Amino acid sequence: MKKVNNIAVLTSGGDAPGMNAAIRAVVRTGIYHQLNVYGVMYGYRGMLTGDIFPMENQTVANIIQRGGTILKTARCKEFYEYEGRKKAYENLKKFGIDGIVVIGGDGSFKGAQKFSTEFDIPCIGLPGTIDKDIAGSDFTIGFDTAVNTAVEAIDKIRDTADAHDRLFIIEVMGRDAGYIALHSGIATGAENILMPERKTNIEDIIDDLQANERRQKLVNLIVVAEGDEFGGANEVAKAVKERLPHLDTRVCILGHIQRGGSPTCLDRLVASRMGYAAVMALLDGEHHNNMIGIVNNQIEYTPLDHAVKATQKIDPEWFKIVKILAS
Repeated sequence: MKKVNNIAVLTSGGDAPGMNAAIRAVVRTGIYHQLNVYGVMYGYRGMLTGDIFPMENQTVANIIQRGGTILKTARCKEFYEYEGRKKAYENLKKFGIDGIVVIGGDGSFKGAQKFSTEFDIPCIGLPGTIDKDIAGSDFTIGFDTAVNTAVEAIDKIRDTADAHDRLFIIEVMGRDAGYIALHSGIATGAENILMPERKTNIEDIIDDLQANERRQKLVNLIVVAEGDEFGGANEVAKAVKERLPHLDTRVCILGHIQRGGSPTCLDRLVASRMGYAAVMALLDGEHHNNMIGIVNNQIEYTPLDHAVKATQKIDPEWFKIVKILAS
């Protein structure tokens, strides 16, 4: 493996709280090891347009507590094509960049893996996604903050539900993965949690609500991941209202509030540790083209081509916990 001297860092795909902490860690670890560090604006699009600039320690001062990403993020269809990736490579060559840290999700990793294979530039992936839908890490950057944001919002909704004896159906983010719904639902005492990983049986939900009525449990929360097969909170509410029209049923869609905000302590620690490990992986030469993860509190390396194919599996035990604790 040739020695890495000039590295670039970029954020790609959806933003996630903690991305700035990861950028900061990459920059400062790189500079500590006498590397030249460059930032790429707007993800892969910035590689194509040459929107690349040198970063210093001062560049990343006072950003660890900020949500979003100072490097911005964007989708880039041109990077899907070989000619686009070749154009990006030519721009990187102008700066002598010979190592890349990509902070993003599975789509970002697919691009990094393909680019690295074609142009022999080592890439390291950091899982930056609020959905926690990437295998190879107990944590993804942004997940803890997103869950805590959802929990805070649902707690406030419960106050209103209790005051009016209402059923609230709350939709959280999670197009392909239900981790935010699962964690926030358990943490707020939701009666039902609906997610893409599990088939939704609306009859079971109706039965649960009727059973709750019989025992005078009039306050109910249902947390729904946006990617649930039934169609999200509005569709669930429509089905409930048809069967139980007497229930005071309301829908609340939390939406993009879950993406923003100051990252939690855990997300800052995870991002900082992963950013440091990414630079060390580029330096040691043994873990090129890997994703950095944390498993059982230890740094783990997952080849990028595996990380983009595998997804986190939800332990069935969680579903038993939901059922028992909501009774």
